[in-house]
Amino acid sequence: MGLCSPKFPVHITGTHAVMIPEEHAIPFVNGGHKRIHIKAFFEEKCIVFHGALRLYQGNYLVSFGKRYQKELGVFPTDFFEFQFFENTTTYGVEIPEALQAVMDSDPEGFSYFENLTDGRKRGLIYYIKRFKNEQTQVDKSLLIFENLKQGITDPRELIKRL
Repeated sequence: MGLCSPKFPVHITGTHAVMIPEEHAIPFVNGGHKRIHIKAFFEEKCIVFHGALRLYQGNYLVSFGKRYQKELGVFPTDFFEFQFFENTTTYGVEIPEALQAVMDSDPEGFSYFENLTDGRKRGLIYYIKRFKNEQTQVDKSLLIFENLKQGITDPRELIKRL
């Protein structure tokens, strides 16, 4: 199973982040797990997402933007719970099936993708994930891989048709 924290209470800070108590952050940081798998609980709801543990002005933080707040149904004044799990994904985020299929079918494009920075890879994965229609995900993945093979690495240009 890997590293796992107990559930612990949290709330949103003014910067759309959640301050993480040291006793829950340190085992992951010391284990080399800056990117983590997170479950957030509020009332009867639970959402799952991937995030990064960041140290800022002596405090550990995890971003928890408006999209997650809305999905969980919390307001900045609410207390809710987090639980951390070791992130076992290759890129720090789950890969949509459509993108994985394109990666598997285009070794040349995949090699260009692999040469991108980890952050750029995650950004492209999140870009693909935001499309709910699987065919749209395939089309966007193919477009990105074609642009990568043309030598384009600028994220704004990668998602455009030539």
